[in-house]
Amino acid sequence: MFSTAVILAGGRGTRIQKSFPGVAKPMVPIAGKPVLQHIIETYSAQGIERFFITIGHLGKQIENFFKDGASLGVKIIYIREDMPLGTAGALAIIEDKLSSPFWVIYGDTLSNIDLNRMMKFHLDKDSQATLFAHPNDHPFDSDLIVTDKTNRIINVHGKPHREDLEAKNCVNAAFYLFDPDVVKHIPKNISSDFGRDLFPKWINKIKMYAYISPEYIKDMGNSERHKEVESAYLNGKLNFRNLSNKQKAIFIDRDGVINHDTDLIKHPDEMKIYDFSGEAIRKINKSNYLSIVITNQSVIARGLCDEETLDKIHSRMDNQLSSQGAYIDYLYYCPHHPDGGFPEEIEKFKIKCECRKPKPGLILAASKAFNIDLNQSWMIGDSPRDIQAGISAGVKTIRVETGHGDIKSETKASFNAKNLSSAVDLILSSK
Repeated sequence: MFSTAVILAGGRGTRIQKSFPGVAKPMVPIAGKPVLQHIIETYSAQGIERFFITIGHLGKQIENFFKDGASLGVKIIYIREDMPLGTAGALAIIEDKLSSPFWVIYGDTLSNIDLNRMMKFHLDKDSQATLFAHPNDHPFDSDLIVTDKTNRIINVHGKPHREDLEAKNCVNAAFYLFDPDVVKHIPKNISSDFGRDLFPKWINKIKMYAYISPEYIKDMGNSERHKEVESAYLNGKLNFRNLSNKQKAIFIDRDGVINHDTDLIKHPDEMKIYDFSGEAIRKINKSNYLSIVITNQSVIARGLCDEETLDKIHSRMDNQLSSQGAYIDYLYYCPHHPDGGFPEEIEKFKIKCECRKPKPGLILAASKAFNIDLNQSWMIGDSPRDIQAGISAGVKTIRVETGHGDIKSETKASFNAKNLSSAVDLILSSK
């Protein structure tokens, strides 16, 4: 385990000050304990032994409370900012002390991430800078990350975005793992921000990857978010979502379940979600289930659209869901089709694969990636192949009446429901 972390705790916290006047932002309590103490306790338990803490405004409160860290079994070194240096500038001050990979954690953000998983991803990718990323319910005011198929970051859209931007709901969640050589790319004695100033420039200089995970992380920058964070701590969601714990998932087919099935959607303009989809998926987001889309997309094998266009179609879906405060935790698609004879078909995708439903390959891949307990999970689909994939994977199944729900089949689902909304209600009300 990489045992050094830098906690950025020098911000003024002007929004949260209205609810906690005179309290340093990292000292704002969550269930009676400063958020900074939660951070140190959570990650020292996973092997972080040394914490550099940047302090500025009201920094004495932090120093007086934590001192040298001995009471928490860690070593704390303070970095005092004589002038505000932004989220990145303070790291340049201690460049000579960062000789091995280190974590960067924001001092106003509560999280519980399985560091071993993120570290393995970082090493497997030979990454120099790994950014924890996830979808959220407010991507319109977040820094958005664009990745290639390997999760290497190829673009960063800092907030505020241009009005016509359509991008996948993949948000920079402000939790990083850096190799020490990236620090030389941070300007000295100048205020700079990772998301706004540095990451867009680093794309072509260093290898940056997005570690996409549904684990809990949320800043408490205002009173509303503070209440949400405290609730997640008190109801156990914060710890439950750590991927060292078994997860529960609701797997969802795309066409005919989330969106109108117009047969082989090949352009973003053809993507239109049902009126009830946003509310249904938002209910999943607020529950202890992950929302994971499992979809066959033979439009790729048929040559009707390429994978870049399919990404745009999914970005359109993400945008429509986001406008209703909902998000998909992850999406898996199969680009293959075993049959030949289509005019524009792409030969390399004309194969018999293990990922095309009714085979369960994508469900099993998701189970491995996110440590999902299939016995506690569900598949919602409109076609017999969705139901068969779920049965083969060992999850409970629900067939909806929308899309191809009226096709007769001997493959029987565990339950039937009118639509995605009814199916989600059934799951969440079940024991």
